[in-house]
Amino acid sequence: MAEQYDVVVIGAGPAGYVAAIRCAQLGLNTACVDQWLDRQGKPALGGTCLNAGCIPSKALLESSERYAETRDALAAHGIRVAGVELDLDAMMARKDKVVEDLTQGIEQLFRSNGVRWIQGHAQLQANREVRITETGTDVPRTVQAGHVILAPGSSPAQIDSVPLHEDIVVDSTGALEFRDVPQRLGVIGAGVIGLELGSVWRRLGAQTVTILEAQDCFLPIADEMVAREALRVFKRQGLDIQLGSRVTACEADNGAVRISYQNGDGDHQAEFDKLIVAVGRRPNTNHLASDAAGLLLDEWGFVHVDEQCKTNLPGVYAIGDAVRGPMLAHKGSEEGVMVAELLAGHAAAVNYGAIPSVIYTLPEVAWVGETEQALKAGATPYRSGLFPFAASGRARASGDSGGFIKVLADAETDRIRGVHMIGPHCSELIAEAVVAIELGSSAEDIALTMFAHPTLSESFHEAALAVHGRAIHIARRGGKS
Repeated sequence: MAEQYDVVVIGAGPAGYVAAIRCAQLGLNTACVDQWLDRQGKPALGGTCLNAGCIPSKALLESSERYAETRDALAAHGIRVAGVELDLDAMMARKDKVVEDLTQGIEQLFRSNGVRWIQGHAQLQANREVRITETGTDVPRTVQAGHVILAPGSSPAQIDSVPLHEDIVVDSTGALEFRDVPQRLGVIGAGVIGLELGSVWRRLGAQTVTILEAQDCFLPIADEMVAREALRVFKRQGLDIQLGSRVTACEADNGAVRISYQNGDGDHQAEFDKLIVAVGRRPNTNHLASDAAGLLLDEWGFVHVDEQCKTNLPGVYAIGDAVRGPMLAHKGSEEGVMVAELLAGHAAAVNYGAIPSVIYTLPEVAWVGETEQALKAGATPYRSGLFPFAASGRARASGDSGGFIKVLADAETDRIRGVHMIGPHCSELIAEAVVAIELGSSAEDIALTMFAHPTLSESFHEAALAVHGRAIHIARRGGKS
């Protein structure tokens, strides 16, 4: 008789491992199957996000920011540091240690919650059977599940004209493993990943960072005002962002890479020491299910699901990067919790209108809810309130006062429809806006809330006040009324 579980989760990234833990907490006999191997060939939990994405990239972003600040900015604070040197090996070792500690932490969470971790490749079969080939073996076995949660994650998308080549032409994973600072760095893609990785290596000493983006519009997913400010700042930092530029050919040899690309000015060639391909991600749904299972995918390879992440198959759910919506770890985690609660007979839902997005550059960019251009396109009447960090006492004291917070509120109900920000610690500040939207707050609700002084969070308060022309710490347009 086949091994049986109440729930089998396929994939142990932020969607899968969170789903497995919550299922176990709710009393369901749960197994989680995952095939990730680290650089030493050892199984590791956490998926792309923890092992080769969110966590290692943030470790390098933090280290590179501290290095650049020590080298370039501490003197303004009266701190003089001579002979600042980059120890890239130590920086990489720290990044790897952060990843190792967190992956081991998930192992401990699995043990303490009673989740069975099965190391290997899993494929959904008909009737909620799961065929598993464990790591180090060639003989598959089959387990039976009352419910199956598919959380296979995603992988970096590739371009046919730009094949990966050793450590010269790399994807986002390879860009986290450079052992020396490339003096001439090329990046294909000016999205979140390309901007973050380009920022890291520029701060660490790359002489030139050229970012080629095929779209004519910069950060089209962000609010237009925020995107314009971000483009201005990034260019000032030395990121050469070329929009409307499509790479047509690539050749790598002798420790360099040469590309050809086209834009509105014609045909061009460029040569780099390293080239990062950061053109998005694709769902890991190839061979996720057998043909006999009958799992429905869309034309882009995403699993077709409803608002509760149910697939077309009874008892089978799919979450995270493999389904519709933004490919964000926190979105996948919340979907995992929702599905676990549903399987336990509880009411649960994910508010897809309150998913925060963050770009962890310097300055940070963050937003939640609708953009101003979307409200205009939908003919939705709205009011806008904006507050610059330049008017924040705390931002001035810290020496990081660029950017702003913008609040968009419904003109009829005053409900907050969107919040968009660029500036210091926006990855943390955006949580205030997420809570506000989740609870259905109005701009007036935020305006009537007391914030500590001096803090960066006061800027959100002032932006809400500005929706009705009541901001205290910026001059009113047109003077006194």
